[in-house]
Amino acid sequence: MSAFLTYLITGLALGCSFALVASGFVAIHRVTGVVNFAQGTFAVVAGLMAGSLLGRGLPHGLAEILAILLAGAVGLVVGVIAIGKRGTPPLASLVITLGLGILAYAVEIIIWGDQPISFQMVPGSVDIAGAPILRQYLVVIAVALVTFAGLGLFFGRSYLGKALTACASNPYAARLAGINVMRMGLLAFALGGLLGGLAGVLVTPLQPVAFDSDVALATNGFAAAIFGGLNRPGLALVGGLVLGVAEAFVAGYLSGSYQTEVALALMLAIMIWRASRRVSVAEEPA
Repeated sequence: MSAFLTYLITGLALGCSFALVASGFVAIHRVTGVVNFAQGTFAVVAGLMAGSLLGRGLPHGLAEILAILLAGAVGLVVGVIAIGKRGTPPLASLVITLGLGILAYAVEIIIWGDQPISFQMVPGSVDIAGAPILRQYLVVIAVALVTFAGLGLFFGRSYLGKALTACASNPYAARLAGINVMRMGLLAFALGGLLGGLAGVLVTPLQPVAFDSDVALATNGFAAAIFGGLNRPGLALVGGLVLGVAEAFVAGYLSGSYQTEVALALMLAIMIWRASRRVSVAEEPA
């Protein structure tokens, strides 16, 4: 029973980190229609920067905040390059983000080297029903839940959040209402960078992060985002939790080498299911 509980809480924490990466995919796609394949890069940059700042003596809290802000700035730069030219189609922007993600490998190796970096954020563990649980797992879960609650309030209650939603729903009408769609798109990329950076600083204490860690983070985050159709943060959270728990149980009871395959299989199954639903709806008689 203690092993089951350990795997469950570990999976929930892992799923929350996936969901934070997924929320970055969602924030960008719902406003710009672009699938940002550099999303995993934001998490890696934040994790590496936080480790570097902590190694230079900066206190916890300040180092993580600066790292997240850097990821937000990187997100903004990616947005300027990907959608900064008016009329750039989403497919071209997607290819640009993929190229920037690959280019980031070289930059990260030059700055931080090719060795994994990790750091300790919240030390120690707690005993829950006989299962030892790292405090960091609980921190990840708590921060993710607060973040998604904040995103819900932001998109549902704030003027800026409603402006972003308006750009996603009908860009033409948003322009007529005086909303700068280009600026909202860049803001979405910056928000995606912040969310990815938050995931990075939370995950790095649990597993070392290197320049190429973005592949696993992006794959799992995209799989979680697909669960919500790349447009609904709440369902992305659910998708991330399902994925994280599934991977934790697979790693615990079978083998950790199958974790990536779980993400890919889940993403493929959801895409097939959604495609079949669209076909069935289209075939219904009027």
